[in-house]
Amino acid sequence: MFISVISAGTQPEEPLDPIGLFVTRPQDGEVTVGGNITFTAKVAGESLLKKPSVKWFKGKWMDLGSKVGKHLQLHDTYDRNNKVYTFEMEIIEANMTFAGGYRCEVSTKDKFDSSNFNLIVNGKMNSCHFVSSFYFLFFPYPYAHQQFFLVHSKLLDKGEAKSESQSDVDVWEILRKAPPSEYEKIAFQYGITDLRGMLKRLKRIKKEEKKSTARYKTKGNSNYLFRYIFEAIGNKRILTINHCSLADDAAYECVVGEEKSFTELFVKEPPILITHPLEDQMVMVGERVEFECEVSEEGATVKWEKDGIELTREETFKYRFKKDGKKQYLIINDSTKEDSGHYTVKTNGGVSVAELIVQEKKLEVYQSIADLTVKARDQAVFKCEVSDENVKGIWLKNGKEVVPDERIKISHIGRIHKLTIEDVTPGDEADYSFIPQGFAYNLSAKLQFLEVKIDFVPREEPPKIHLDCLGQSPDTIVVVAGNKLRLDVPISGDPTPTVIWQKVNKLLFESEGRVRVEMHEDHCVFIIEGAEKEDEGVYRVIVKNPVGEDKADITVKVIDVPDPPEAPKISNIGEDYCTVQWQPPKYDGGQPVLGYILERKKKKSYRWMRLNFDLLKELTYEAKRMIEGVVYEMRIYAVNSIGMSRPSPASQPFMPIAPPSEPTHFTVEDVSDSTVALKWRPPERIGAGGLDGYIVEYCKDGSTEWIPALPGLTERTSALIKDLVTGDKLQFRIKAINLAGESGAAIIKEPVTVQEILQRPKIWLPRHLRQTLVKKVGETINIVIPFQGKPRPKIIWMKDGQTLDSKDVGIRNSNTDTILFIRRAELHHSGAYEVTLQIENMTDKVTITMQIIDKPGPPQNIKLVDVWGFNAALEWTPPQDDGNAQILGYTVQKADKKTMEWYTVFDHYRRTNCVVSDLIMGNEYFFRIFSENLCGLSETAATTKNPAYIQKTGTTYKPPSYKEHDFSEPPKFTHPLVNRSVIAGYNTTLSCAVRGIPKPKIFWYKNKMDLSGDAKYRMFSKQGVLTLEIRKPTPFDGGCYTCKAVNECGEAEIECRLDVRGNQMNLMDNTNTAMKNE
Repeated sequence: MFISVISAGTQPEEPLDPIGLFVTRPQDGEVTVGGNITFTAKVAGESLLKKPSVKWFKGKWMDLGSKVGKHLQLHDTYDRNNKVYTFEMEIIEANMTFAGGYRCEVSTKDKFDSSNFNLIVNGKMNSCHFVSSFYFLFFPYPYAHQQFFLVHSKLLDKGEAKSESQSDVDVWEILRKAPPSEYEKIAFQYGITDLRGMLKRLKRIKKEEKKSTARYKTKGNSNYLFRYIFEAIGNKRILTINHCSLADDAAYECVVGEEKSFTELFVKEPPILITHPLEDQMVMVGERVEFECEVSEEGATVKWEKDGIELTREETFKYRFKKDGKKQYLIINDSTKEDSGHYTVKTNGGVSVAELIVQEKKLEVYQSIADLTVKARDQAVFKCEVSDENVKGIWLKNGKEVVPDERIKISHIGRIHKLTIEDVTPGDEADYSFIPQGFAYNLSAKLQFLEVKIDFVPREEPPKIHLDCLGQSPDTIVVVAGNKLRLDVPISGDPTPTVIWQKVNKLLFESEGRVRVEMHEDHCVFIIEGAEKEDEGVYRVIVKNPVGEDKADITVKVIDVPDPPEAPKISNIGEDYCTVQWQPPKYDGGQPVLGYILERKKKKSYRWMRLNFDLLKELTYEAKRMIEGVVYEMRIYAVNSIGMSRPSPASQPFMPIAPPSEPTHFTVEDVSDSTVALKWRPPERIGAGGLDGYIVEYCKDGSTEWIPALPGLTERTSALIKDLVTGDKLQFRIKAINLAGESGAAIIKEPVTVQEILQRPKIWLPRHLRQTLVKKVGETINIVIPFQGKPRPKIIWMKDGQTLDSKDVGIRNSNTDTILFIRRAELHHSGAYEVTLQIENMTDKVTITMQIIDKPGPPQNIKLVDVWGFNAALEWTPPQDDGNAQILGYTVQKADKKTMEWYTVFDHYRRTNCVVSDLIMGNEYFFRIFSENLCGLSETAATTKNPAYIQKTGTTYKPPSYKEHDFSEPPKFTHPLVNRSVIAGYNTTLSCAVRGIPKPKIFWYKNKMDLSGDAKYRMFSKQGVLTLEIRKPTPFDGGCYTCKAVNECGEAEIECRLDVRGNQMNLMDNTNTAMKNE
């Protein structure tokens, strides 16, 4: 069967020329075992200066160009009309090992593209079901001896070069699980002869199992522990290597008899992937930085870079590299502002980039300490909150450090620092300050001691509320959400008045709740634990006694951090920047918003990085220093005098990308009366957004309106603008488009006039056609002559002044060349061919001389001129037919009349006469002569009619007259046939010697059957030695062979026995197949 794989769809009239070079990519294919399949790739050649380079690969690295042979053929053609190169890879008689992934790579001077495709081979598995990671195929010469072995430059020894058959019992598995003390017992039980070699391989197998737990399995799920598997299938010799490792990277040699074949195996390390990427970090000056990533292999080697420069250990030990299993660390101690930048970790299979921002230390005060007024034996708490939870500080009282004791306690929890004074006394009244260590801050507040004076009052005094709001408006108290509000309200009156608290006509009673009232003789206490926004409002306190009543309104205001803003919006996205916009929070916490804090992170990361330390006053911010092609998210915090809000929801994910640069080398390729052909090259910078295509526009000279020249975008790097008005002057421009938008425009400098440009005709005659073109009879002639000229010139071919016959010679013309094609050259095609180009009154012509040659005829009039001594003189005349080529010489041969075996005396002999010397006395000789030209020797030779007799020299002796003796005798075998035992598949011979006068006729028989008509047998007889050659005998050719000699005087017979043994390798394959089928 034959299957051709091409892309679906109809073939367009004009070939596409995409950026990827391919017009048609090779598609996935499927074939059965023994079938043929063809993969086709087509490349547009309109914009290429020369033929592209194409390579075919199997897997990642096996170049198939060196594997061309019986099972693989590569072809390429060129369609001059459509300007398309076609490349084909044909797989012949596919087998299961051909299945897998393939790749086609095409490259030109400034472009490269590749296409992957898969081949599926359906059918039964062959007799060996090993899953191999690499194999070699060898095809030994069929007549070579059976010696076959493979040499590994590092690893293989003689013990490993033996094929081992797989029995029903897996001896390897038994040895692997058995203790060493049982090895000899197992070897005796299963007939193992090379126990030492098996134990060596078993030791290596166990090492491989420690490195990797993966095993190769067959269809039957049986584990094969062989490292090297040798197979012999017919004339093929296959070596399969399982569990390839770097140790298998070596040269391999296959030796068959005296023939050798070499190859190399290259083993690459598997790519190391980055499973957990780096995270962006923001630290303060002096802090420790630790970048962490995780790779796919323990102990892998990685490369660290900062802003494209490799980091090494020699740099004053500033950088420290650490490995912990699959995790890789880069540690920077005592970071400085110079350490800011992009850090990259690279492996052979991935890259990860993270940004480090190092900021100078700057402390923000979210909540300062406030003045306090407390009574005797009450509690005083000074509290402040700063931005850094690691900052420590000291408390001062009137400039002296406060020493904590049982009554005075200092605490630091997170960002909050507290100074707590229990049982306040008049001595605690002072100015208190908190100073953060390392920062020029001084937070101060004053503690006032409230002294309660007891005066004598007359009886029946009306109730009075003595309210002091610490210098603020007398009826407003401000409390921070979450803090405790304790309001002491001194009262007086006799008799003791009754106190009533209420909020919006709701009475408040003494209780243990969060909002409660505590009553005492001379004062009452209003307490709110953990103030909330709902606690805001006007509270009224009423005191009554029989004498009268008094009341006061107290306004409580709860202030808090703002609500989180809504999710920010991203706009104006560029290559490494974007604009972030947001709205103020719906609730500012009762205090004006002082500013905003912005954070960003990579989408797949969990670490947020702060972008500003100074509060942002505006509602927009331009974020910079981002990595193009990475997806980010943004969020915002609102900050007031109380603190920082919770974060807003994350923005929609976005990717910083930039439009490409403008296309390059934008030029006009051709102009006609209604079309303009343009070409260009891709932009120098494309970016992470890729390239969607190009938009081509034009406008008339003097106008500002640009009109699209093509409908939509084009992916090609050339364009033909049609249907233009003749005579118009047009400006052309082109832009590259991607997700980020349009690039800058590339504009042709001067306007283009739509008008055919008259160009003189000019023929560019190739160098090899400037001399006489010599071809042999029967060869194909294809002459391509490029030319130029506009408009398209008229082309005229002439031969020897006559018009060419279109039936005998093919002519094909295009806009750029003309082709003369002769399918089969004949002698009459020789002559002078003239090509003429004509445009109006302008012409150009060239002449091509073609000479078709053939083998010459034999020499004529050969004569034996004279014979003397040991010499013979010959003469002849040149041949009548010289084959349309100069006679280069003659070849003279002689033959003894007895044997008529020809021997060359002279070759390349230039003269037409010669003297043949060193002839043997008493023999008769015939002579023949061949003529020779560029095509070779003549097919026939001129032979002398009469032989030349070399007479004996010396005194003439007249022998006495004797009765003629009868030398005739019957045949007699002087050397018998010998019984032989041979191997099937290799030619063998049976030889014997016989004598008899006259020369006897010879007959050969097998088991009394005549062999003279069987083509499998060849019979030779030379000088009485008789030979029977049996071609590739099989076991059926064994038997009794008889040689019979017969002449006039009698006959003789002789016999021998021939045994044909089966091929051991084929028997082994058959045995393996039978055992596995069982």
